[in-house]
Amino acid sequence: STTQQTTNNNNNNNIQQTTTTMVKKKVLLMGKAHSGKTSMRSIIFANYLARDTMRLAPTLDVEHHHVRFLGDLVLNLWDCGGQDAFYESYFERDRESIFRSVEMLIYVLDIESENPESDFEHFAGVLEAIEENSPDARIFVLVHKMDLVAEEERGLILEDRRRLIAETCHDRGFGNSFECFGTSIWDETLY
Repeated sequence: STTQQTTNNNNNNNIQQTTTTMVKKKVLLMGKAHSGKTSMRSIIFANYLARDTMRLAPTLDVEHHHVRFLGDLVLNLWDCGGQDAFYESYFERDRESIFRSVEMLIYVLDIESENPESDFEHFAGVLEAIEENSPDARIFVLVHKMDLVAEEERGLILEDRRRLIAETCHDRGFGNSFECFGTSIWDETLY
């Protein structure tokens, strides 16, 4: 019985040790409505095929997902709905809870947006809230749906968006502390 008690204590210690080594990182996934955020999340973390994302409904408010990644890392993924009414709430009533303790912001810009000025206004607002609440957060900007741009124009259009993103980041005090990628759910650029 002493041996069994020692074994149980060792098992309890192992369980406690495993629990305490689990690392949670808050990741915000943001962008305007219909930019492709939830489709990306579903493909990367839920093994959807690109064609299966057509049936996804728009995200309402904030959806929380805990994704175990690389053993002891848990991504606390906040998939934020992109409708204007939600942004008002994010920037005012829920500002601190949304933007506090963020390790990484992934901001998605739709290359075919009908109103890119509004997209950049929202992006600038998000950067200000991140600077205020999580100034050390890493920032990734994904210029999404690049498959919809003629292949010969992609490089030029992506560079133009990078310039606008850099200006927005610089104006908000982030300088060059962001990374920007052109992406599509239809090819390997998503990864």
